Amino acid sequence: MKKVLITGANGQVGNEFTARLRKDLGKDNVIATDIKIKPDSANATEGIFEELDVTDVKRFRELAHKYKVDAIIHLASLLSVSSEKDPVFAWSLNTGSIINGLEIAKELKAQFFFPSSVAAYGVDAQPRFNTPQDTFMHPITIYGASKYAGEMLANYYHWNHGVDARSVRFGRLVSYKVRPGQGATDYAVAIYFDAIEKGSYECYLRPDTMLDFMYVDDAVDQVLKFLNTDEKKLTHRNGFNVTTFYATPEDIAASIKKFIPDFKITYKLDPVRQAIADSWPQHMDDSWARKEWGLDPKIGLDQMTEIILTNLRIKLKNEGAK
Repeated sequence: MKKVLITGANGQVGNEFTARLRKDLGKDNVIATDIKIKPDSANATEGIFEELDVTDVKRFRELAHKYKVDAIIHLASLLSVSSEKDPVFAWSLNTGSIINGLEIAKELKAQFFFPSSVAAYGVDAQPRFNTPQDTFMHPITIYGASKYAGEMLANYYHWNHGVDARSVRFGRLVSYKVRPGQGATDYAVAIYFDAIEKGSYECYLRPDTMLDFMYVDDAVDQVLKFLNTDEKKLTHRNGFNVTTFYATPEDIAASIKKFIPDFKITYKLDPVRQAIADSWPQHMDDSWARKEWGLDPKIGLDQMTEIILTNLRIKLKNEGAK
């Protein structure tokens, strides 16, 4: 991987990948793209940035060929709650853009990566705790269906066209750099913002809703390790389960209270988001990723909380000074 095109670069994960790869590969070897440019953002001012609607295969192809990339990190996606509001558009964006990227990777003989999701599972995946990587996959959301379809497309393009296509299934990635969006479990980001700004948080999931989490820096480190693994060492290629720890809203609140003792959490159930979260495993078995390419995340819940609260205070203070 020497020259990379990143889609969805303005998103939570995209910001992290862009900054890291510019550091590793050099700013001229990372082409950050998103549907709109943010003129004052680091993505736009500290390296190459191009506007790209990933459903526009002509523009997608044009940029990949223009910069002669040898890897595509495809992060553009509509999240779970937004996808349920407009399933036809969600399918077009989430699945259509994956096949666009795979076609282009085939033409350029480039590596292709996209993040799948725990949402690719369904309510009949068993057991719910320590859910295996290879099991029944019957997602009940359009977001989950699009992610699972992406895994199958990536396998197809590898088996039939030799594309080095790879994916991992994330649980919830947590960061402080971008405010929460419309994911079913974005509470895990919002809770930190509200802890500092309000001293309290009203959670839309039950206090006992257990899910997998990973701090975003860990996620970037582990994905890059995966992408740099010789493909001859891989038995699987797509849908690797990756996680660091599992936690409930009560667990995250307890972690925050170690640093903000007066923090309070209350609950007001959102039935739509709760139903989505309940359709996912409580914890995924990531043993195949550990065995095949050395998954080894480092940052647990309390360390993540300390990092986020420390940096978020600085970020919010700087935003307030503008």
